[in-house]
Amino acid sequence: MILRPSLHHVLVVLLAAVLIAVFFTTTRARGSDAALCARHAVDAAARARIVTGAGVPVTVIGDSWTVGLGLPDPGRSWPSSLPARVRVAGFSGSGFSRGASHCGDHAFATRAPAARGAGLVIVAGGLNDFDQPTADIRAGFRSLIASLGSRPVVVVGPASAPSRAASVERVNTTLASLSEEYGVAFIDTSAWALSYLPDRLHLSAAGHAAYGQRVADELAARGLLG
Repeated sequence: MILRPSLHHVLVVLLAAVLIAVFFTTTRARGSDAALCARHAVDAAARARIVTGAGVPVTVIGDSWTVGLGLPDPGRSWPSSLPARVRVAGFSGSGFSRGASHCGDHAFATRAPAARGAGLVIVAGGLNDFDQPTADIRAGFRSLIASLGSRPVVVVGPASAPSRAASVERVNTTLASLSEEYGVAFIDTSAWALSYLPDRLHLSAAGHAAYGQRVADELAARGLLG
């Protein structure tokens, strides 16, 4: 006699298979995220040890652009173009909002203590806030300014990286408005034509050089540096 499985039995087996697949997929994703976050931490620490230039002490707080992700020599990331003694406090994937990073709380405000002793603090980013609520970006910005105290601050907004260009206007407008509200200088980079890596998100070596020079020119024009 051939026993035919009931519909209930089939559904139970299918559900079990789906749950097992989800479990292993999630486990692999978490493992991958953990490895990536560990890599970001190593890269951040390595870049923080590199001090470039001479003159006014400047701290740049930023994301993967500041760290130099994708460059053969991260020490040549855009902050190295600034005419100052520059230290970097960057973490790939981070932003103004706490939720920008998938690696825990690496918001810009969290790294504010790294700017101790700086004559000027440059905070550059916003591309990783592309999918974050505006309220969270505002909260992160306010926390950052409060943490930096009386130090001179310049905010450099997000450039229109091709892969996230559609989200730049909202973030850029939010940061420009907040900068005006708090009386800090704001550099709008959203219209800058830059060279990107094939991922259409990170700057090429030429892109870093051009971006760094344009930021330096903006700072000089405002009498902030150079």
